[in-house]
Amino acid sequence: MNFDFPAFLVLASAVTGGIWLVDALAFAPRRRRLVQAAAAADGGMSGVAVYREPVLVEYARSFCPVIFAVLLLRSFVVEPFRIPSNSMMPTLLTGDFILVNKFAYGLRLPVSNTKIVNLGEPRHGDVVVFKYPQDGKTDYIKRIIGLPGDEIWYQNKTVYLNGQPQGQLPIGRYAGVASGAVMTGAREAVENLDGVEHHTLIRQGAPDLPPGCRALAAGPIRVPPNQYFVMGDNRDNSNDSRCWGFVPEANLVGKAFAIWMHWDSERDGIPIAWDRLGHVIR
Repeated sequence: MNFDFPAFLVLASAVTGGIWLVDALAFAPRRRRLVQAAAAADGGMSGVAVYREPVLVEYARSFCPVIFAVLLLRSFVVEPFRIPSNSMMPTLLTGDFILVNKFAYGLRLPVSNTKIVNLGEPRHGDVVVFKYPQDGKTDYIKRIIGLPGDEIWYQNKTVYLNGQPQGQLPIGRYAGVASGAVMTGAREAVENLDGVEHHTLIRQGAPDLPPGCRALAAGPIRVPPNQYFVMGDNRDNSNDSRCWGFVPEANLVGKAFAIWMHWDSERDGIPIAWDRLGHVIR
């Protein structure tokens, strides 16, 4: 079951804020009047009358600003995600905790994801988090290969962008560790995608299209308006646009820009990879 954390934050903000507001407008003034009346009745002989706020209101007043601040930060500035699979190896590893820039492509309302301010557009090579088009809920992370209007083709492990093969510089065999050990022996290369260099993994002998993937089966395809073609850097272990097609612009969540933690329980010894902390995502 996918827990909708943005919806929870919106609901929690509304509930705590509503309790605080209703009390401030309807009940707090009455309590103050009662305290003042009690103090006036005994002429102050029994000491200072104590103004007691209900526990529920006290908690709501304390938590509302915190919850609302988290909602604003997570919705409009930066959001953390955890990488659950090997599809973006070697750029991102299983267990990486990443930060995503939520305003790179514009400001969106929480829950509905409706864009209210346009601040930028995706570019070739951007690593993006988006809602999986097949269910509109699951968070996926891939690299943008094709922009609206681009012609995309993938053949013999090579990306063709508008008819031009995107260069690859082989750098040897990959040596994986922990959860990524299954990719040991794959060919690692530096791909130049329209000037953006990044590392990829390829299994020699594997088909260009993973089993069941049909989006590119009939030949090159053109990216429709307001949609994007994405692929994982682990080319033979990625469920991406080659299989299910394009990512609508409305599904974009943000641009991944940094790794703030790495925790993989399959690592020998300490599960934290200290050398990945603070790593910039390219």
